[in-house]
Amino acid sequence: MKGSKVHEHEADVPASELWAIYGTLRAAELLPELLPHVLAKVELLSGDGGVGTILQLTFPPGIPGLQSYKEKFIKVDNENFIKEAETIDGDILKLGFLAYMIRFEVISKGPNSSVIRSTIEYEIDDAHPELEAMVSTAPLAETAEKFSEHAKEKSVIPQATS
Repeated sequence: MKGSKVHEHEADVPASELWAIYGTLRAAELLPELLPHVLAKVELLSGDGGVGTILQLTFPPGIPGLQSYKEKFIKVDNENFIKEAETIDGDILKLGFLAYMIRFEVISKGPNSSVIRSTIEYEIDDAHPELEAMVSTAPLAETAEKFSEHAKEKSVIPQATS
């Protein structure tokens, strides 16, 4: 069984500033810092942030059946601000997911406005229909909110007084 879930977050931050996080390894650094209850640790196993990069993501203690997984960047489009990462190993697949892929799209809506569209595409073994209830965009929604706040704080440049 295949499915997908989507979340959109509107941000009053330029798309380029959000992509400076989502499109780079900065996201991996910020996730455990800003959202330790979502991911306890993100380690770079190989790559430079481009296609082929592999990360090890470790969940905080207390999530039944989920300790860690590996994901591989399969698309990093710096022109259209799209990144896709697929799960290649770990607990998500061991639970019975046949495929699990996350796509982030940063869509410009104006000079200081954008939308972060987070999509989860998944395939579940027919023997495990209960897994569909585990697929949640809530952590991605929270990530979009925190990354937007972070980008906004970083873009505030004090005006020089003359």
